[in-house]
Amino acid sequence: MSVFVADERDADEDESVDLTRLRDLAAFVAAAERVPEGMDLSVLCVSTAAIAELNAEHMGAQGPTDVLAFPIDLPGESLGDAPAILGDVVLSPAVAAEQARRAGHDLAVELDLLVVHGILHLLGHDHAEEDERRRMFGRTAELLEAWQRERATRGHGEPR
Repeated sequence: MSVFVADERDADEDESVDLTRLRDLAAFVAAAERVPEGMDLSVLCVSTAAIAELNAEHMGAQGPTDVLAFPIDLPGESLGDAPAILGDVVLSPAVAAEQARRAGHDLAVELDLLVVHGILHLLGHDHAEEDERRRMFGRTAELLEAWQRERATRGHGEPR
């Protein structure tokens, strides 16, 4: 699995984002969810204005949001030599920072949650119905716990 991560925000946005962490987490989730090796995934950090524009255009909602997922191919859909692209996860670190402050944890923890949430959406998960919500949020928690264990075994400290 190839994971592309980019910070496309304006230089004046203050939130510091660890792009390596986002890439490593996305690769971890893709492996845990058995995404085929040949698929590509992008994780993009964008400005508040950019995510608000995407939110309006694609979701019909006003204002910025924390994460948007744009699925392209489901695993196994691409034929022959055609590129296999899982899709794009688009994050707003500014919105995530506000949510992290309200939840009482670090931005990195909030971005971890949003990356996992976005990838699960790319894989077809949804939370419109209560049973779907339970499954998706349960799987999100399992993946985050496994990620934290993985980081602990590799000697990476976890923010609180």
